Amino acid sequence: MHAPDLRWSGLTHKGKVRPNNEDAFLGLCFEGHDVRYLGKTGEASVSNADFVFAVSDGMGGAQSGEFASRITIEKLSHWLPKSFQMSALGVAVNQTELLVEVFHSIHGELLNLSRSYEECRGMGTTLSMCWFTPERVYFGHIGDSRIYHLPKSGDMHQLTHDHTHTGWLRRKGQINEREARSHPMRHSLNQALGTGRQIVEPQVGAVVYEPGDRFLLCSDGLTDGLWDRHLDEFARLPNPDETGRNPAQRLIDESLERSGRDNLTAMVIETNRAASLPPQMPTS
Repeated sequence: MHAPDLRWSGLTHKGKVRPNNEDAFLGLCFEGHDVRYLGKTGEASVSNADFVFAVSDGMGGAQSGEFASRITIEKLSHWLPKSFQMSALGVAVNQTELLVEVFHSIHGELLNLSRSYEECRGMGTTLSMCWFTPERVYFGHIGDSRIYHLPKSGDMHQLTHDHTHTGWLRRKGQINEREARSHPMRHSLNQALGTGRQIVEPQVGAVVYEPGDRFLLCSDGLTDGLWDRHLDEFARLPNPDETGRNPAQRLIDESLERSGRDNLTAMVIETNRAASLPPQMPTS
């Protein structure tokens, strides 16, 4: 039996209103002591490697939000490989504890930059990431970007909690999806990296996945234009569909058509059983 292989696609767009893009995304492959950046699209086997996918949505005045998301992705690509190399050497690693440590490290780095440079003051960012191993996917999250699990057989499920008052109300069943989308506090974050809070509490967890399952990572700009049923529909369509669009492109196009008021980012990762394939190198 082959380990479940992965096929992925990722795309970001500044939208129709904002002059710059404060979103960022990342794909990494860990194989022994080697770390590879992944292209926007690709496929590979998880038999002998782990894969990390992440989305970050920055905030702050001027260009500081864009800088916050970029520095978060950069730091993630430096801190995770060190821990993975420890695992490759036989040192026991608890993935969920490691993810909490990584989130705290990035938060501390952003706070230091904010205190040291006037142009960075008040910046912050969300971070939602998935770490794929042969048996399960570990996830870490803070903010209002999202991770969805789309089982091959079963309904789509939002793995992450929106760290907003509106998100809390919806989890309590006090408002529905329609009411949450128009709530005046829907964009007010109570947890983010690099903001004034000295202590952050990232959400971490793990999910056992099966061949045919898909995972969607996205910023709130994507969900501004698409209801949950749309996300489920467009992320599950064949890859690529008759138009030649991969799932990430399809989601971005559909959200832009309906809204586009914010930056928007989508990453779709599909698991399957196929012949082993080497990780693809970055594409332009």
